[in-house]
Amino acid sequence: MSEERFTVLVTDKVSEAGLAPLRADDRFDIIKIDDSSEPEFREALSVAHGLIVRSATKVRADLLATATCLQVIGRAGVGVDNIDLTAATERGIAVMNAPAGNTVSAAELTMALILAMVRRVPAADASMRSGDWTRSAFKGAELRGRTLGLIGAGRIGGEVARRCRAFGMEVIAHDPFLTSDRARELGVRSGSLDDVLTQADVLSLHVPLTDSTHNMIDADALASMKPGAFLVNVARGGVVDEAALAESLEAGQLAGAALDVFAQEPLEEGSPLRGAPNLVLTPHLGASTAEAQELVATEICDAVRAALAEHDLSRALNAPAIGGEAMTALGPIFELGRALGNLACALAPGGIKEVEVRYAGDADDALEALTSFVMVGLLRNILGADAVNFVSAPHLARQRDISVARTRLSNHTSYGEYVEVVLQAERGDLRLAGALLGEGHPRIVRIGDYHVDVVPTGSLIILLNEDVPGVIGRVGTLLGDHSINIAGYHQARLSRGGEALAAVVVDEDVPEVVRDALLGLPEVSRAVVLRLD
Repeated sequence: MSEERFTVLVTDKVSEAGLAPLRADDRFDIIKIDDSSEPEFREALSVAHGLIVRSATKVRADLLATATCLQVIGRAGVGVDNIDLTAATERGIAVMNAPAGNTVSAAELTMALILAMVRRVPAADASMRSGDWTRSAFKGAELRGRTLGLIGAGRIGGEVARRCRAFGMEVIAHDPFLTSDRARELGVRSGSLDDVLTQADVLSLHVPLTDSTHNMIDADALASMKPGAFLVNVARGGVVDEAALAESLEAGQLAGAALDVFAQEPLEEGSPLRGAPNLVLTPHLGASTAEAQELVATEICDAVRAALAEHDLSRALNAPAIGGEAMTALGPIFELGRALGNLACALAPGGIKEVEVRYAGDADDALEALTSFVMVGLLRNILGADAVNFVSAPHLARQRDISVARTRLSNHTSYGEYVEVVLQAERGDLRLAGALLGEGHPRIVRIGDYHVDVVPTGSLIILLNEDVPGVIGRVGTLLGDHSINIAGYHQARLSRGGEALAAVVVDEDVPEVVRDALLGLPEVSRAVVLRLD
């Protein structure tokens, strides 16, 4: 068997040294086109399995429509607002970023801007260059004894806090994920957003751009800050209302501000920021150091390589986090989940409204990924195999108003690894279950109210029939007459002489004419045929 090969398209002048993880793997071919506006870019994208970009390339939905082979997009940096995450997810394309590589560079730029801002360095430099020597016009402020207000205390915010404390500042931080242990480690006080805004002498922003953070620093927030306070943003453009900031600076409410990021980049010619006083502007330099560029490139290339070659999606932003080793180790339970989803789709009584996936087993981190595999099996028969994968399945379920829930069960008394899928549909509920036996041998162990023992492979015929003598023989004869070989036949009943369920595993595909013939047997009331693998 020939070795699988992957093509990765790299753009935006990603550091050559950072491509080492891909260059060192013989399975990867690299196409490097620095400018995504070149015609060759779209042509290369159509055959690429991976795409690595910085901020210049705008990965739009129309661009993704031509990328029929694309499996993963890597952003050599933190923010992914230049990537249409929804469109990528709909197409089953994993999106990854490199959050660690530019941490120090961004933190150091924040410090540079704070010092330049409070000591009025840019204005003093411009004055000197014009021939002036007016020291009195550039009286600054010390950081010692002042309060830094952090909005966002993650990697970069934490590094800024450490550096500001070294300057003798007190630090108060607002971050919903800031634990008391982490606050003690950083030497900061935790507070509400209002606390930070009203107490900060210098406000530093370190949050992503989301619906909740868009223009979070608006006119009201600026008005609540101390008169004479300073603001610095090296996070994402759009977090600060730029028009409101310009007005605050014009009115003298803030003593100064510094921005490295903007709602529109490059900054438009008519922006009110260009004429605002006491404002330091830099053209998105947060990761613009040689060290950061190499680090983020190495980080994202390693992530893309692992995603394609090892199915390691632990660093994906739009998929359940599951590493390559875990994906391999948990493969049997995931494949069982996919089979149960497939079966659930075939047996669902009407349109599906809710799905709950329940898991009992040893893998603490398996449930979210397992749920995605169940949804893959459930949706592929509806939308087609090409439209649904591990990345896109949860998103496609939400689009169709299918509620998805996950429940961790206590250990099952009979099985070490156990999965239940519970469906609520328009005409009733359905419960299925599967388990791993021995050394990872999958079985379907429950269909509705019936306990069964079915190997989830090949074609499966589900029959509801009367529990009467001879029915198994008649079903077997009918299948034999159509040259269909039975691999396993499991008959289950709730009571003698009542309704029974037959789960028949066969080696061949079952054509519709055979299903119709099974329904023609007087004892059979329902016949469902599906392919499990």
